[in-house]
Amino acid sequence: MATDSAGRSTPRATPRASGIVLSDRQRIAWLRLIRSDNVGPATFRDLINHCGTAENALAALPELSARGGARRAMRITSVEEAEREMALVQKSGARLVGIGEPDYPPALRQIDGAPPLLTIKGDSETAVRPSTGIVGAAMPRSSAPSWPP
Repeated sequence: MATDSAGRSTPRATPRASGIVLSDRQRIAWLRLIRSDNVGPATFRDLINHCGTAENALAALPELSARGGARRAMRITSVEEAEREMALVQKSGARLVGIGEPDYPPALRQIDGAPPLLTIKGDSETAVRPSTGIVGAAMPRSSAPSWPP
């Protein structure tokens, strides 16, 4: 907290993060890659590092999968499927934000296995403010503690 000229506490302004801004074509490629079979956040990151771009990674997936011993062709999300998903996201008033973009939450970016794309609806400025998160399971075990106690 900072203080204003009258000595009142005021929230300290959080500097806006900088970073890349994905083009629509790149965002579609990122979405296709992360939605393809057997591609999670760690594999996504490895593929981008190895291939340079999501488009190159998508082109390399069949060969990489075969070299890895896959017995059947892996399913790669089509451009049409990715465009349909993007249209639904936009229709709901949300947007897809990539891990290197300024609106991506800085604290989340620091986590191993952070999702390469987030769907964000509303003011992304709230993601840079101090906060508390609660994580729960959809199917908690009966032995798990209940809340409230």
